[in-house]
Parts: sequence; structure tokens; C-alpha cells
Amino acid sequence: MTQDTDQVRVLIVDDDPSMRAALRQWIRLAGFDTLEVATADQAMGKLTPDFEGCVVSDVMLEGEDGMSLLRRIGSLDGDVPVVLITGHGDVPMAVEAMRAGAYDFVEKPFDPDHIAEVVRRACDKRALVLENRALKTQLADGASLESRLIGNSPAMQTLRQQILHFAKTDAAVLITGETGTGKEVIAQALHDFSLRKDGPFAAINAAALPETMVEAELFGHEAGAFTGADRLRTGRIEAASGGVLFLDEIVSMPLALQPKLLRVLQEKKVDRIGGTKPVDVDIRLVSAANMDPREAVRSGNLREDLLFRLNAIELTVPPLRERGRDSLLLFDTFLNRFAAHYGLEVPGTSAQDEAFLQTYGWPGNVRELRNAAERFVLNAGVSPQPLESLVTGQRSEVMTVAEGGLKELMDAYERNLIESALRRHGGRVADVMRELNLPRRTLNEKMARHGLSRDLAGQSETTDA
Repeated sequence: MTQDTDQVRVLIVDDDPSMRAALRQWIRLAGFDTLEVATADQAMGKLTPDFEGCVVSDVMLEGEDGMSLLRRIGSLDGDVPVVLITGHGDVPMAVEAMRAGAYDFVEKPFDPDHIAEVVRRACDKRALVLENRALKTQLADGASLESRLIGNSPAMQTLRQQILHFAKTDAAVLITGETGTGKEVIAQALHDFSLRKDGPFAAINAAALPETMVEAELFGHEAGAFTGADRLRTGRIEAASGGVLFLDEIVSMPLALQPKLLRVLQEKKVDRIGGTKPVDVDIRLVSAANMDPREAVRSGNLREDLLFRLNAIELTVPPLRERGRDSLLLFDTFLNRFAAHYGLEVPGTSAQDEAFLQTYGWPGNVRELRNAAERFVLNAGVSPQPLESLVTGQRSEVMTVAEGGLKELMDAYERNLIESALRRHGGRVADVMRELNLPRRTLNEKMARHGLSRDLAGQSETTDA
């Protein structure tokens, strides 16, 4: 690979000023920037594990020699390329240098074009090393995120990519999605994968506090600000300074307080109740809503100017019913986690259980599924029962293997799958076709064979869209 050399620095280490000047000239003509020092200690002061270039050092230095410097650089980062130059070298010294990790060994006198080419190759190698490190870090981050936001559906893969991308910024984020879809998990991930990860993560649910407490909880108060305020209290906004503040159910924030929050976002200052001087704060705001925030604006529950501050980035979390086979993967993951937590065996699931996992609407989303998995594990050893019975308290028409052969079981599963999709989409056949990935004619034939029609959702019985 060939990199842009404008920002890449080559560290020249030589106690001879005239040689430093000559190397500087040749290397800069090759398009690189340079740093120049006379001793090994000075060189180590310029190097960091993320140093982007290479080192060109004379072997014969005043005090500590180049071979010793090579070893010290290797202890800092063994992948920093070191090119050693000497007028006194011989074959044994070259062999020792290469064994010690030198990138190359050049004897004086040398051709300037040769040293420039060696430096170029060394810096290209260094750029490749740093690129691979960044890729490994990104993959590690992605794997960690996958353990928090489980799912292979395209929607979840896209969401994880968005989180890793937007975590690098400080822009305000608004997360929308139904209750139980994992909005706080996403907010925590935006904190943990950001430059603010070492700062605080403060979360508050605006709907969970009485209206009279929201202001004090968010903005804090001075001693004596109101009856019972016997001492200074730091609010959640101030406590989150340097990190991330997560405001859940933002549309439930009292309208009277929304201008005050808007001022915090605009001016990065917070006014405590009873305070006389604003307090500087440095927060990234992540908020969440389980309804369309634009509808909240239209209904008068959310100020439009505040929405414009909240949704510089908007992330939408899909409901579980729209995530295909993710329900199976999630349930299996939760089964293993709860079995390990309680010291129990992982219970097996039947075809009936798996059919229910994929056809049930999961109104409580991942939170409801997680609860179902915990109950399934705890009940398996004493009173095992179908998953549907645990979740809904009743049993569907989908038969077990014991009640019929494979064909009968598959027919029942297929009927239940199509029926559930029709109900979810209000009888809109075009949407059912997209979800089940079926051509119109195939879907029409299957609906006719199973005696299904669009009037499951109170609409016409015809199967044409």
C-alpha cells in the first residue's frame, strides 16, 4: 500500500548535526515530515505506541547506542519500523540488528534515493500495522456490541453499525421504539463506545417521577431553595458532566421545564433551583421516546424547538415482531444465561415452542421475551409446559409432534405463521408478502388452502391487495 505522506513523520536520531540535516533534506524531498533528535533518550520522548511513521537512527550515538535504542523501541511497540545506519557496520552487526527487530540496515555511504525508498517502505508497513490494529479494535467493539444487541436481522445489523458510527460524535441522539425494545441498552452503548466512556452515564426516566420532582432531579437545587431543601443537591445533568445523560420517556417531561432543558443544550449551563449563578456542564444528551416525537409535537406534549435539539441523530429500534428469526436467537441466548445464573440445565424447546416464538406478537418486545426465557428455565425442572402457556396462559391450535406427523405439524405451523402476519399487518397482503418473502400467487394459494382471509383484521375476505 502507498499512504499519504503529508502527515507521516520520520524520526531521525543522529548526534552529527550535518548528517541530521542531510537526512532531513532527503526524507522531506521524498514527501515525509521529520522530527530530529541527537540522543536515544530524546528519541524515546518523541515516540508513542500510535506513532505513525518510522525511525532512522545511527548506530553510533553519544551515550546509548542505536542497538540499545532499537530494543527500547521494541519494548514500547515492536511494530515501529527502525532503520539503522552506520559507517562501521559489518555482517555480524547487521545480523544482530535484524534479529533484534530492525526493519533494515543501511551502511554509509548510501544513495539518497535508496534511503528514501527504505523509509517509504517502512512507513507503508507501519500504516498497514496501524490499519490492522484499528480493524481488530473495530471488530472487537462490534463483537461486544453484538453481545448486548443480539440479532442477525438486517435491521439489527444496521442499528449496530449506526451505533458504532455515531458513538464517535458528541451530537444529541433521540432513540425511538416501543417499550421493551432496548432503548437504554443502546444509550449505554453510545456511551461505552465513545470518547466519553470514562465519564459518567446518568439515566433518568421522566415518566417515572412526579412532576414536582423532575426539576429538582434534573437541575438540582441550592440549600434553602424550598421547604425541605436543607442542603445543596447536584442534579442529574450536572452529575453527568463529562459523560452522557440519558433521558428516557422525554415526551413526558413537563412542558414548563422543556425551555430550561433547551437552554442547557444551547448554552451548556445549568441553573440550579434557587441558584444565582449558572454552572457549566459538558454533557452528551441521549433521549428516548416510545411514541413518534413528531406526534408528540402535534399533540402539544413536546416543544418543536426542543425536538430539533434532541434529534440531530435519530435511531429507530425495530419491534421484535419485525425481526424475523431474531426471537429464536434471543430466546436461546437468554435460556443459556438464566440456566447458568440459576445453576440449572438448559431446557430443550419443542417445535411448538419455536413456532410460538416466531408467530407471537411479543407486545413487550425483548423485555417480555427475556422474562419468558427466565420463567421457562425455572419451570422446566418441576412443571414443564409449553412456552405459549407460560406467556399467554393458554394453548394455541398448533399441535405437537405427538399429536400428528411432520406434515401435519408443518401445516399447522405454516397456517399459524401466515395468520399471525395477517393480523399484525391489518390484512395488508402486500406487507405480509414482504415479511414472509412470498410471491402473491403462492401466498394466495396457501391462504386458500388453510382457509385464511384478510377479514382476520376486519377487512375484505379477498386476498388481492
